[in-house]
Amino acid sequence: MEQDQAPPPKKIRFIIFIVFLVVITAGIISKYAVLMLQPEKTVTRKQSLTADRGQILDRNGRLLAIQTRFGNVTVWRPQTGDLNALAALLSPILDMSESAIIDKINLSATDFIYLKKQVDRDTLRKIDELAAARMIDGVGIEPVMGRIYPEGPLAGQIIGFTGDENIGLAGIEYAFDAELKAKAGNSIESVGGIAGNQVVLTIDATIQYLLEEIAEKTLTENQAEAVMLLAMEPRSGEILGAATMPGFNPNQFKESGEQARMIRPVVWAYEPGSVFKVFSLAAILDSAAITPQTTFYCDGAYTHTTNLGESIVINCLGAHGLVDARKIITYSCNAGAAYASDKMGKTLFYDGILKLGFGKKTGSGMPGETAGFLRQPDRWSERTKPTIAMGQEIAVSALQMLQAATAIANDGVMVTPHIVLQIEDADGKNPRKPNLPAPVRALNAQTAREMRSYMTDVTSSIGTGYRANIGDIPLAVKTGTAQLIDSKTGKYSDTDFIASCIALLPADEPSLVLYIVIIKPKGSSYLGGRIAAPPIRESAEALINYIGIPRGRNQTASHTGKILLPSVNTPLITDTIPDFTGYSKRQLLPLLLRDDLNINLNGDGYVVSQSPAAGTALDQNAVIYLELK
Repeated sequence: MEQDQAPPPKKIRFIIFIVFLVVITAGIISKYAVLMLQPEKTVTRKQSLTADRGQILDRNGRLLAIQTRFGNVTVWRPQTGDLNALAALLSPILDMSESAIIDKINLSATDFIYLKKQVDRDTLRKIDELAAARMIDGVGIEPVMGRIYPEGPLAGQIIGFTGDENIGLAGIEYAFDAELKAKAGNSIESVGGIAGNQVVLTIDATIQYLLEEIAEKTLTENQAEAVMLLAMEPRSGEILGAATMPGFNPNQFKESGEQARMIRPVVWAYEPGSVFKVFSLAAILDSAAITPQTTFYCDGAYTHTTNLGESIVINCLGAHGLVDARKIITYSCNAGAAYASDKMGKTLFYDGILKLGFGKKTGSGMPGETAGFLRQPDRWSERTKPTIAMGQEIAVSALQMLQAATAIANDGVMVTPHIVLQIEDADGKNPRKPNLPAPVRALNAQTAREMRSYMTDVTSSIGTGYRANIGDIPLAVKTGTAQLIDSKTGKYSDTDFIASCIALLPADEPSLVLYIVIIKPKGSSYLGGRIAAPPIRESAEALINYIGIPRGRNQTASHTGKILLPSVNTPLITDTIPDFTGYSKRQLLPLLLRDDLNINLNGDGYVVSQSPAAGTALDQNAVIYLELK
C-alpha cells in the first residue's frame, strides 16, 4: 500500500501565515463593525484656555495692560526647501538677520522650530500673504494669547510684563499673576475659561507722565546713573506716581537690560544721607531725650572720645555754632544730629528707628521688596549711633522713606505706601482692597508737627532746600547727600554720591509727599540742595495745579469782573508797640512803606522775637527789631 507524502516545510509556513493574516484581518473588521454599530459617543478632550487675562488700569480707568492675540512663527524643516530664499523673504518681516534665521533652522535639534514667538498681527498678516502665495513652504503660525501695553514705557517697571506662556514675570504682572490669569471653566457655559480679574493701580497716568518727564530731564542734566521720583498721598499711602529712569518698554522687554527693568523704589537699598535726619531727630525728640530747646555746639565737626580712648570725628559742612533741633534740620548739621543721638541709649534709639518702619519690609505687596539694612544694637560700634543719626550705616528703600514720611505728614500716624488700589472682576464689579498692614502711631502728634515746622525753615534763604521754595505754598523739605561705598576699596567713594530731597506739602496739612533720589550724578554738582531741590520744586508746581491744591497766588474773580486778591492782615500800631510774634514777612511788608516807622527785619518766615517788647510806648525815633524764622 502506497503512503501519502507530507507537504514540504515551505508550504506549511505559507499556510500558517495565510491563516494568521485572515484571523488578524477578521479581527480588525469585526472591531470596526462593533464600533460602527455602537451608539455615537461624545469624545471628551481637554479644552484650551481662551479667556482673557485680566486688565491693568490706572486709578482713572486708563488701560495700562490688555490681552491680545499674537502668533508664534514656526518652521517644519523637511518642507522648507531653499533656506537662503526663505531667509531673504522672512528677514525684513521678522526683523531678524538672514544668517540668524538660517542658523536657527540648521542648528535646531528637532525638525519643528519656533522661529520667533509672540509676533504682532501686522507681521502675521504679511506671513499669511507669503504662505498663500506658496513662497514660504514649511512656515506656519501658532496662535497664542499675549499682552500689549498701550502706554508703552509709561510705568514700565511697575506694570512689568508676561512671558511667552502669558505668565507674569515682573512687576504687577508677576505679583498679581494669580488674580490676573484666566481661570479654567467648570461648566458648559464657561468651557473656554473665565476671564481673569482686573487690577486697578493707585497711580494716575497723567501724574506718572509728568514725573517721568522731570526724572528723565534730571537724569540727563546730571549725567546720572539713575533717578527715582515719587509722589504719594500721605493719608491713604496711595502712590500717585513712581518714575524710575532709565526706563523700558514692556512691549519690547527682551530688548531691555536688568537695570532698566528694576523696580528701584522697592528692591534697591541705599544709605539715605541727611534726609534721614528728619526721622532720626524725630525719634530722639519723641523719646524726650532732648527738647526743642536743647542746644549743641557745632564747631565744624562732631568729636567724641570713647572709654577705650578711641577718637571719633564726624565732619560737618560748616561751623554752625549753637544749634537746636530746628537749626540741625535747617542747616543739615551733621555734628548737631550726632550730639543729639548721644543723649539717647542705643537700644531706645534703635527702637525709635524701627518704629518708623526701617529695617523691615513695608508690606506693600510688591515683589522683591527689600527690608533695607539696620544692624541689631549689640553689633554697633561706638561710631554707629551718631553715624546713623546723620543717615549713614543704615540702608533704606525709597518705599520705606515714603512710609516714614507719612508719620511726619499725618501727625504721627504711619500708613503703608502701596501701588494697588483694588482688584475687580473682569466686568469691573466686586472691588476688593489689597490686604495691607493697619496704620500705626509711630510718633506723638506734637513731634510730627514740630518736625514739619523745622522742615519749612529748610526752604528759607538760610536753609539747604531754598531752591525747592515755590513761594505761595509752604513746603516742609529736607535735602540730603550721601557717599556710596566703593566696591573695590570697601570705603566711601570720593566720586560716587546720592543726592536726594523730600517734600511734604502744604506743610501745615500735607496732602502730597514728593521724594527724589539722584544716583551717581556726574554733572557740575552732587549736592542734594543744588540738584535735587529744583526738580522737587518743578514737580510740586506741576502737581499742585493738576491735583488742585489751593495756593496763595490764585486770584478769585467776582461776577462784576473785578479781581479780588486775598487780604493780608498787618499788625495794628497805635501808641504802643504791638506783639509781632507769629506774623509772616509778607504781613509786615506794608509797615516798611510807612514814613513814621523804623522796622528792621532779620531772617525769613515768621516773627519769633522782637525788641522793644510788646506794650512798650512807641517813640518816633525808636527802631523795632524783628527776628524771623
